[in-house]
Amino acid sequence: MLPHPEEHLRSSDFITDVVIGMSDGLTVPFALAAGLSGAVANSSLIVTAGIAEIVAGSIAMGLGGYLAGRTEADHYEAERRRETNEVETVPEREKEEVREVFADMGLSPALQVAIADELATDKTKWIDFMMKYELNLEEPDPNRATKSALTIGGSYVVGGFVPLIPYLLMNSPHQALGYSCVITLICLFIFGYFKSKVTGQPPISGAFKVMLIGAVAAAAAFGIARLVGG
Repeated sequence: MLPHPEEHLRSSDFITDVVIGMSDGLTVPFALAAGLSGAVANSSLIVTAGIAEIVAGSIAMGLGGYLAGRTEADHYEAERRRETNEVETVPEREKEEVREVFADMGLSPALQVAIADELATDKTKWIDFMMKYELNLEEPDPNRATKSALTIGGSYVVGGFVPLIPYLLMNSPHQALGYSCVITLICLFIFGYFKSKVTGQPPISGAFKVMLIGAVAAAAAFGIARLVGG
């Protein structure tokens, strides 16, 4: 019998970080450029402001990713120290917790006792087991914080330059805005499609949802700029 291939699409940390960075990178500079298009007469001002926003935004997003990664690592280490202390000081209670895990799996009481006693002979594996099956915590990549910061920040920069391309090539903000809308909305649709595929959502409806969010943000910024600017 041929093995049955299981087609499960799993979102990695890298893909998650790309989604976070690219999502904001496409939307925020797009809304900023659209808003300024309703208030200024020179594309160079929009490009300057857009680049400044991309730099600031990528640093802020990257720092947020770094802090999130460090928080995850620090939380894991704190919980592991606590679990290590409990294994040393109250081993019988920890064995009972092991037995409860296997009881939930439907194993017989005799097997629960045997497995708990066997697992207790290796404290490192015992602690690993408790971290994973009692606390539902996986050991994070030690370089996760740095990788996350670079991935999110880099994705923000890539996404942020997409809506600025027409302003780099055209002097008229109103003319550039039209091209920027077309290019950015297409990119938002494509990005939303793959984002939805990765997260297991309906790809077409997800693509339209992401595109609509970007369009509404840009339209609101443009309208406010026109209103304030008179």
